[in-house]
Amino acid sequence: MQVKPLIVIPVYNHGATLRDVAVRAMQYGEVLIVDDGSTDGALAEISDLGLTVVSHDENFGKGQAILTAAEKARELGKTHIITIDADGQHFPEEIPDFIAAIKENPEAIFVGSRNFEGQNVPGSSKFGRSFSNFWLRVQTGIKLSDVQSGFRAYPLEIFSVIKTSETRYAFEVEILVKSAWAGYDLKDIPIEVHYPAPDERVSHFDAIKDNVRISLLNTRLTMRSFVPVPHRQYDKDEEGKITPIHPLRSLRILLSKDETPLKLAIAGALGMLLGTLPLIAMHSIAIILFCGFFRLSKITGLAVSQLCIPPLVPALCIEAGHYLRYNQFLTEISLQTLGYEALDRFYEWVLGSLVLGPSFALIIGIAIYIMAFTIKRFLDMKPQ
Repeated sequence: MQVKPLIVIPVYNHGATLRDVAVRAMQYGEVLIVDDGSTDGALAEISDLGLTVVSHDENFGKGQAILTAAEKARELGKTHIITIDADGQHFPEEIPDFIAAIKENPEAIFVGSRNFEGQNVPGSSKFGRSFSNFWLRVQTGIKLSDVQSGFRAYPLEIFSVIKTSETRYAFEVEILVKSAWAGYDLKDIPIEVHYPAPDERVSHFDAIKDNVRISLLNTRLTMRSFVPVPHRQYDKDEEGKITPIHPLRSLRILLSKDETPLKLAIAGALGMLLGTLPLIAMHSIAIILFCGFFRLSKITGLAVSQLCIPPLVPALCIEAGHYLRYNQFLTEISLQTLGYEALDRFYEWVLGSLVLGPSFALIIGIAIYIMAFTIKRFLDMKPQ
């Protein structure tokens, strides 16, 4: 595949820094400026550079600027866009690193991982990065170093198949999560970053509105990730066109790509361990969160946890906990022991689950591993 990247600089009232960023970026390829309704005369600063410019009549948001850039890039016959912020935070001299990366893996999204060891790094940026990184891992199982970085490389094909709803800063989170669900790889590229002194910094991130948008988006994405139904995957057909894969085939591809006997065994063991603990009315949520975070099969974890539905496993845990406390088993089942002494029984449930949970998890994990390994070996031996 011949890689034809377009360098994109979204602009909104960055007249003081735009020219410097644009001139430096021009050394590494064709540059597109997307003016998102600037009112400070930013375009006048680059009018003599002969760059391609697309303008919005009003400020629609950074996400819409990127979508506009993708549409223009397709018109220009490009295959990728490399986005870099206009505020001077990023170093255009690192664009060749992105070009080299997409040549090696043209179907991945590359995100610049900012080095926060320098001066004037805002505490809000550090917190925001950690916050978004955590939720991306819960929602997709993918560990990325800097979800909020704007220095990125996208293959244009994803904008044809990924449907997004956000148009402002939250777009950059949404596109990563939904691209990962669709089967695209997310990769880090280490980059440097420059933060000017607070009184010189120009930022259009609204601490209230944009954080609310991102929080609501994360709520929706997390709720969708809780549903143990495969996301639609995309692949190329015989003619190289990107097409959706049938849901059943998607499931088979997911299993062949991501699931191994060991990972299935770990998912089952985790489901058993959490199911044994007295997480009343919280078992399913805990299993989905942990399986999502560690990129394990939620279906396996939830299925195994059904073995822990009362009364058998809780009763065994209570008996074990009672024995640990009094060196004898609980033999009297009455209103007194289960009603008036309910707090004692709950304490014994906790105590017993800490002992039996790991044992049950180990047994289930071994059993699932043996079964999955046997089935996989049988499938591998079948003629294709």
